Amino acid sequence: MATSSRSASGIDPASFRDPSGFVFRHDGSVYRQVNPSYREDYDRLIDSGLYNELTRAGLLIEHEEMSAELAQGPEAYKIIRPQPVRFISYPYEWSFSQLKDAALATIDIQKRALDKGQSLKDCSAYNIQFHNGRPVFIDTLSFEKYKEGAPWIAYRQFCQHFLAPLALISYVDVRLNQLSRIHIDGIPLDVTSTLLPGRTYLRPALLSHVHLHAKAQKRYADKPVDTSQRSISRMALLGLIDNLGNVVNSLEWRPHGTEWGEYYEDTNYSDAAVLHKLELVGRFLDTAAPGTVWDVGANTGLFSRVASERGIPTIAFDIDPAAVEKNYREVCAKKETGILPLILDLTNPSPGIGWANDERQSLADRGPAELGMALALVHHLAISNNLPMQKIAGFFSKICRWLIIEFVPKSDSQVQRLLTTRQDIFPEYRQDCFEQEFAHLFEIHDQERVSESERTLYLMRAKST
Repeated sequence: MATSSRSASGIDPASFRDPSGFVFRHDGSVYRQVNPSYREDYDRLIDSGLYNELTRAGLLIEHEEMSAELAQGPEAYKIIRPQPVRFISYPYEWSFSQLKDAALATIDIQKRALDKGQSLKDCSAYNIQFHNGRPVFIDTLSFEKYKEGAPWIAYRQFCQHFLAPLALISYVDVRLNQLSRIHIDGIPLDVTSTLLPGRTYLRPALLSHVHLHAKAQKRYADKPVDTSQRSISRMALLGLIDNLGNVVNSLEWRPHGTEWGEYYEDTNYSDAAVLHKLELVGRFLDTAAPGTVWDVGANTGLFSRVASERGIPTIAFDIDPAAVEKNYREVCAKKETGILPLILDLTNPSPGIGWANDERQSLADRGPAELGMALALVHHLAISNNLPMQKIAGFFSKICRWLIIEFVPKSDSQVQRLLTTRQDIFPEYRQDCFEQEFAHLFEIHDQERVSESERTLYLMRAKST
């Protein structure tokens, strides 16, 4: 529910599965239509006080009711306009703690809903977005009346979307969260059970919610289930939800052992060079005066915060889950609202996935940003990944209008380190070639050598704008 490169009008491609209503765009704003079939549940959400409680707690996105003239067809009960979310992110782009906080927020919402006689019918992780530094639920139409004795319809979905990836990260490997990228309805529990080590069978909560749950799914996958015979008391349901919350809360992952987690402790920058680079980034930001910033090699966010502290909404992307985890923990500790750390492999960015490759947007489709930052990054793309400078320039011209970019020459010790393990087959990796290729697509507005280094920082503007 953010403004994006999708058309300014029409039903959102990610919003066609729910009969209760759908998201649509009109004149650049995002709205949600509430269908007549959801009338009673919508009124209950508002009249019970649950909506006010959740929005005051920062757990549910706020909305205002709009004129029925905006309805997309004759069948509409209400039209609401949710508060805009600056950037739509996805679970496979989140750090461990982001996913954990999203899971705990979902548990909190379900418990509060039950207190008001309601329940979540949908626990997709895609219903959570990070807004002003914290997780918030964005699907206003996911609440339904609680029926005494009824099982929690979203239980399996919660386990697949939250518990499965969290357990896999905690017990096996942080990279396994990328399985969410190919399983749009969460990581299957049988896959999770197979990948988890045997010792997890000794943890009662994981035994119940993952291993035995997976076996039950397999056993009844092709058999009709008589739901009238399945009953769970409200007390037992609360116990189930508390147990899920406790196991999620107990899972941990400590960032260590990855390539860039300690980048700022292993750099050739002097203190004077870092201060000068911070000054240059700030000066270039003031010149461009962007409304949004994407820092696509942010590490733990040192230079991203030059933008966010100026009040510019900033996405701090990095390939290293440890760096993104540390960045997010700093966001939480400082209660920062203007910076969103996310995991991104720039050589294989998030694609469009789901039905017709359109339910979840690619990285490029969520842009362009008004300004991109690529600091100490080009030499990794060109040398570590064999990307021609032409391709690098072309990519940045698609994702941003302004660009702050750093060129690091071959004489730099960090580039020399890259070349120790590979043959130097990069004769065109030179500053003049860099400037020449980028000049096809960008105008160079400013440039300056970083003090006590051989690196140069550039401010460029895409010619297409």
